[in-house]
Amino acid sequence: MIRTRFAPSPTGYLHIGGVRTALYSWLYAKKQGGEFTLRIEDTDLERSTEESVNAILEGMSWLGLDYDHGPIYQTHRFERYKEVIQQLFDKDLAYYCYATPEELDAMREAQKAAGEKPRYDGRYRDFTGEPPAGIDPVIRFKNPIDGDVVIEDLVKGTVVINNKELDDLVIARSDGTPTYNLTVVVDDWDMGMTHVIRGDDHLNNTPRQINLYKAIGAEVPKFAHIPMVLGEDGSRLSKRHGAVSVLQYKEQGFLPEALLNYLVRLGWSHGDQEVFSMDEMVQYFNLEAVNGSPSTFDTAKLTWINEQHIKSAPAEHLATHLSSFVAQLGCDLSQGPALSDVADLLRERAKTLVEMAEGAVYFYSDFETFEAGAAKKHLRPVAEEALLLAYAKFEALDNWTAEPIHNAINATADELEVGMGKVGMPLRVAITGGGQSPAIDATAELIGKERCLQRIKMALAFIQSRKEAQ
Repeated sequence: MIRTRFAPSPTGYLHIGGVRTALYSWLYAKKQGGEFTLRIEDTDLERSTEESVNAILEGMSWLGLDYDHGPIYQTHRFERYKEVIQQLFDKDLAYYCYATPEELDAMREAQKAAGEKPRYDGRYRDFTGEPPAGIDPVIRFKNPIDGDVVIEDLVKGTVVINNKELDDLVIARSDGTPTYNLTVVVDDWDMGMTHVIRGDDHLNNTPRQINLYKAIGAEVPKFAHIPMVLGEDGSRLSKRHGAVSVLQYKEQGFLPEALLNYLVRLGWSHGDQEVFSMDEMVQYFNLEAVNGSPSTFDTAKLTWINEQHIKSAPAEHLATHLSSFVAQLGCDLSQGPALSDVADLLRERAKTLVEMAEGAVYFYSDFETFEAGAAKKHLRPVAEEALLLAYAKFEALDNWTAEPIHNAINATADELEVGMGKVGMPLRVAITGGGQSPAIDATAELIGKERCLQRIKMALAFIQSRKEAQ
């Protein structure tokens, strides 16, 4: 069975590059009928925080990237890592290194001065003397000295590293805690990982880890190293490029499936198709089509993708994601129409859920003033007659739905022998408070008869006060 994992370190937010890696791993497992694991790599005790763990879990939940196993915490597995380190000692594949930080610095400076690549020189690899007093040693892995490590990467192709390029990596710190390169190998072995899909910033760790897999007798998984995501200026994506935490995109009103759709296309393609449902992503995704070059994050393109998903999403789904944004604007959703109906009406004009929420306010909350520019242009004395006649026709309606409302507006324009704009625009401003809204008949239906009549009265009072001020 295919098994993949996403293994973030909880030392900060869940960033966009990490989400894309998680998505690719999730899609690959789903496509193959395999299993996907979430593993929290929290062995960096100084930098790992509960806040970051919660941000990872919340981000994965919002995105809908469900996992078959996890979250599994590395800090719960320290005894297992100690066991494997002891096995390496038993095979004479690990040793204590007593080099001090000052000693290591001096060694590197000397290597640089000699024009050599700075690396640990193995000075304690075969040490059998008396350990220096007062030093808590690290534990190092005896990396093979000869031969090559060959990585058949599913994205990068064949990568060959000579073992002479690799030094004896630290597998346990001086306080006894295991390091990343050891824990990831033990975890992937114990959890039966068949494919390791991760960012290409890990590529330099891979040959060291392959040597560790072989040393502990584990099967080496297949690797796929995904190129990084760049900002629009060509540098690595970071805070200065705007939102990089996945939860910031949630706050900005992006649908989770739209963000995933954008990220799946950031380095992968399926013909010329741009917009994908989650089912289509699972159906079409393959690692062979992942581009080996870095991708550039484009907020305008993400916004366009979001717009397409807003237009096509089921209304109930939109309402689920929209409700918190409308509530944040002080609206009581029990005091108005079904939010799914409002979302269905507003979807054609909105690029984000934030925009949609702003357009939904007048369905749930009454306003005390009209938008100044719209009122100045459309709530003029000349509009009074049209509003009075429309009010009378609205009041007489027994069936308060879009079609009779539309007919009443048409009849008003016909009786007054004016264009639809002379009736529709004053009505729009009266009923919504501003000059922008979806079709006024459908909008009025959802706002409700009583509220519409009350607001038209308010508009007539506004016109009367305007007349008096002239």
